[in-house]
Amino acid sequence: MTVFRDFNFKLLVVEKLMYWDETLTPAFDLREHMRERGVEDLDAHVQDNELEYTVLDEARAYFEALEIPAELLATVEELTFDGGHQVYQECAPVWDGEDDLFDVRSLDDLDLVPNLKLFTGEWELKHMIPDALEILAARGIAVR
Repeated sequence: MTVFRDFNFKLLVVEKLMYWDETLTPAFDLREHMRERGVEDLDAHVQDNELEYTVLDEARAYFEALEIPAELLATVEELTFDGGHQVYQECAPVWDGEDDLFDVRSLDDLDLVPNLKLFTGEWELKHMIPDALEILAARGIAVR
């Protein structure tokens, strides 16, 4: 079982495999997931329960439990940090991108993506993890 230490790093990997490459299937759809649990209006549910600035428990549980096979992890050659990722909308459907909810806190999970060659999001990365550029450079991973 592959265990990620940083949930937000895992979300970057999920974004790449599930929503960009479509190789990690089926794609998680929070609205459908919540409909199956009797929540018809997800936005109202989020606002009524003051969950605007949090990852919904249902999404966190799904993504934390999600197994990503080593064969798929080996296909990840590029990761991108971007506030508009689909996976973020599946976790926090009314999130406005104005806080650090999805900031990566650690690069300890780099070993899980052994063929990573490029990390896009240099500015964001420098602000999330002060020594990130040095860590990535030491591993031969380009940053832009």
